Amino acid sequence: MPSFSRRFSSLLLGALCAGSLAVSLSAAAQLPQALPGYDRFDVQATHRAWPVQGSIWYPAANRTYRGMIGDNIVFKGTAVQMGPRIKAGRHPLIVLSHGSGGNMDGLGWLSSALVEVGYMVLAVNHPGSTSGDSSPRRSVRLGQRVKDLSAALDQVLADPYFGQHVDRTRIVSLGFSLGGATALQSVGLRFDPVLIKAFCDENPDRVGCDFYRKGGVDFSKVDPEQLEGDFKDPRFAATVSVDPGFTVGLDPESLKKVTAPVLLISLGFQNDNWKAVDVTEEGSGLAHRLPKAKFVRIAPANHFSFLAECKPAGKAILAEEGEDPICDDPEGGERGLAHQQTINAVLGFLDQL
Repeated sequence: MPSFSRRFSSLLLGALCAGSLAVSLSAAAQLPQALPGYDRFDVQATHRAWPVQGSIWYPAANRTYRGMIGDNIVFKGTAVQMGPRIKAGRHPLIVLSHGSGGNMDGLGWLSSALVEVGYMVLAVNHPGSTSGDSSPRRSVRLGQRVKDLSAALDQVLADPYFGQHVDRTRIVSLGFSLGGATALQSVGLRFDPVLIKAFCDENPDRVGCDFYRKGGVDFSKVDPEQLEGDFKDPRFAATVSVDPGFTVGLDPESLKKVTAPVLLISLGFQNDNWKAVDVTEEGSGLAHRLPKAKFVRIAPANHFSFLAECKPAGKAILAEEGEDPICDDPEGGERGLAHQQTINAVLGFLDQL
């Protein structure tokens, strides 16, 4: 759950915000109609001081013009059509939560694949833990992240255009890393700051704990309403959680009350998993303790394999900036293959709902 919070983050965010590139209408007419529709909007979130950035991906009914989402000097972007009509009918909806330091457009490879088989995808940028705006003291307010998802869902369902196209019986949350924790909270799992504090007191330099330690976070002083409350949204019929953060800190009693199906995905071989995201018996044991949980392991891979594919110069740029090795895949690992395996696992789970 590293944070992209140093100098590179501001550069990355600027590139993401400038990601849409218009082409001529004649060129747009030659685009394959399979490209997903894409649009952005402001989420009116009463729990935040200002609106939250949101985006929606959906099956397109016509062609407009091509845009590249999430494209920058490090990561390859995803091609979309900007603002076309949505395909007729009702579509199941995935509500997506990014990881610490990530952003709503950085997982375009997954959103696009889901749209290709008929899903809509709703995503947000979580203030305080998104690209260029990632703070240990703000990102620890996990409850606000869940409220971001619920607020975005409120707005889309009430939208006079998109709302009528959502299959309200098939709304699923999906999250990665810290977003994986958000997804689990969305179906009723609760965090206990005492357990998180105990874990990080014993492991101050482990990935995840080191981020909060550097920000001077004291889990015993975090506002309980921002971390340990019940943030369940009954509209989520199921959830998918990929390498979820800090499941060692989940309240055991809350595990017994979860009724929604859960898919847990681990990236990498058993001995390669970071302790903070390990849901097997070597970590939190969540995969065995949570009723109705299904578990899938994708390997060879690592935590960073869930991010977008990197451009050839990406690794050198990150090294120069002193950033995390997010373009480094493990020996024998291929990010594109890990993406496809993840897509297959997610779709296999969703098809059974």
